[in-house]
Amino acid sequence: MKNNSCIRQQADINQINRCKERVIELNESFEFLSNGIELAGNNVRLKILFLLYEEKQLCVCDLSDILGMTISSVSQHLRKLKDRKLIRTERQAQTIFYSLTGEYENLFKPFFEILEENKIFEMI
Repeated sequence: MKNNSCIRQQADINQINRCKERVIELNESFEFLSNGIELAGNNVRLKILFLLYEEKQLCVCDLSDILGMTISSVSQHLRKLKDRKLIRTERQAQTIFYSLTGEYENLFKPFFEILEENKIFEMI
């Protein structure tokens, strides 16, 4: 093993190898989680995701009215979420409705439940 200027006396090679294998094994899960967290890190997109979680589906006009933003601004956020597969669309006549994908609904559910129960500040 190459020394990268660490000053430890002795490396636990078994631990290092076990951790390397685990990270490789979970690589797709890390990608999935990172993708969701990265986009949810924006305040507006997090609100959109929360609203879609609670209401199951909303159109861009609904989100625009709720968030007090222009349709154009909301559409830009929705495009980012859709491009990264956090949300899906369903056309009903002239209207396109947005909803969370099942995978990301499951990912965000524990966070939204904590938020909904106002426990965020109790945890800080």
